[in-house]
Amino acid sequence: MQSLSNRKKVIEQKPMNIWERMYLPAIAKGLSITLKHFFKKIPTIKYPEEIRPYSKNFRGQHSLKRDEQGRERCTACGLCALSCPAEAITMTAAERQKGEENLYREEKYAAVYEINMLRCIFCGLCEEACPKEAIYLDGPHVTAEYLRRDFIYGKDKLVEPKFDITKLNRENA
Repeated sequence: MQSLSNRKKVIEQKPMNIWERMYLPAIAKGLSITLKHFFKKIPTIKYPEEIRPYSKNFRGQHSLKRDEQGRERCTACGLCALSCPAEAITMTAAERQKGEENLYREEKYAAVYEINMLRCIFCGLCEEACPKEAIYLDGPHVTAEYLRRDFIYGKDKLVEPKFDITKLNRENA
């Protein structure tokens, strides 16, 4: 079959000499690389005492943010769930009832918001897709668990705690 570019590449294969056929130079080269790395000092970090510095674009555990009045920003639009390539995010929308204006920003809110951390690949697409800037990957590492059901994070683990400005004023006074 003729190639599409009509460029032929002629490959010459010269015969190997006796040393190359025994693979001794290749084995010696591999051993020298191994020995070089064997005596190199490895920068070991003793984790609980020393904490490794993270880069600016570190993606940690998800967190659902609140606005300045302490209300949840998430409006259950579902764009984060649609943009998730691993399909790790599920949510159930509900209507805000009378008297809940101080809890939720919009009329619609996420009654159930769950992220399956075993499926999440920490790509950050949910963060980019959110029009209300409600979800960020700015938390710590996802902790180790023993049971699979403990890796499904609900709103109890994801929503950031309310910020009480009165406590801050009392501490500064």
